[in-house]
Amino acid sequence: MKFSDIPSHESAKQRLRDMIDNNRIPHALLLEGPAGIGKFALARAAAQYIHCENRIDGDSCGKCAACLQHQSFNHIDTHFVFPVVKRKNSSGAVVSDDYIGEWRDFLRDNPYMDFQQWLVSLDSPNAQPAIYVSESEQLVHKLSFTAHRARYKVVLLWLPERLNVDASNKLLKQIEEPFGDTLFIMVSNNAKAILPTIYSRTQRIELKRLPDDVIANSLITRYSIDETDAMALAHNAEGNMIKAINSISLSKESHRFLELFMELMRQSYQRHVKELKAWATDVASLGREQELRFLDYCQRLIRENFIYNLNVPQLNYLNREEASFSKNFARFINERNVIDIVTELDNASKDIAGNGNGKIVMFDLAIKMILLLKR
Repeated sequence: MKFSDIPSHESAKQRLRDMIDNNRIPHALLLEGPAGIGKFALARAAAQYIHCENRIDGDSCGKCAACLQHQSFNHIDTHFVFPVVKRKNSSGAVVSDDYIGEWRDFLRDNPYMDFQQWLVSLDSPNAQPAIYVSESEQLVHKLSFTAHRARYKVVLLWLPERLNVDASNKLLKQIEEPFGDTLFIMVSNNAKAILPTIYSRTQRIELKRLPDDVIANSLITRYSIDETDAMALAHNAEGNMIKAINSISLSKESHRFLELFMELMRQSYQRHVKELKAWATDVASLGREQELRFLDYCQRLIRENFIYNLNVPQLNYLNREEASFSKNFARFINERNVIDIVTELDNASKDIAGNGNGKIVMFDLAIKMILLLKR
């Protein structure tokens, strides 16, 4: 992984370059920020830059032996630490090396480190993986040997917030009194959950969300998505590339949600109570989780339709289907009803989340929509 392979984060890249080029690398570095923005890719690029034998223009060469080893996740002086689960029917200690094959496949397929995909790789989609004390013990043993081929050994630690208490305390001593040739680069999605004594001993680089245009351009390039749809997906992803990519696979669901939204608004405007009762039954059949996603989708479309009336296209993030419907529908969403409509949708969401009867909640929502659309 080279710095040039990672979109955005230019100031963080330059800061890392300066540290490495001037040999002022902190023994414990923490890259923190929201998920899905490429933090671990940046950590990998930094490790490769540290070990590169022929740096060129502020980046690793990508061709030397060290770079090739990094690209195959086999550099002897790079150690990976990440959350794992105990294997089924196993009562012994568990460490990252037990899952190194799955880890390498995961890194190849998930440069933005989709945690849910890691759970799938662990064959434990409902588990709560952690970094156990056995990991810290093994790591201390590994680091006691001098670097083999490079000046520094680099530990890439993904999600230090998942260190259990014993592992944190064991690792703390290593961070407080590190070997002279050892560097820790940690990557966190939730820095507040890191043991304070570890957090305080790191030098931190905070990374921000990805700009919408960066995400949109990536979607267009990698998935050949229409520019309008890509911008809508990017905006709704709120700077999270994982969320944007996952949204592509949900396009079928989004299409269904749009159909249900249009039917709700049309039948409510025409006061077709019988049809709205059938609509409520259809929505209730989706199941609680999909109902909640549908209500979130409705709230977003209501907000977007209200903004549509401002006639400032750059403020709208609708895909082509949504924009086609909104062209004629937006005028019914105005300052007299927009807050109340969103409030009713939010109330319905709370009722569904609280195990309310889906048919009753949705039908009640539909009846209220009849009154609200006439304002």
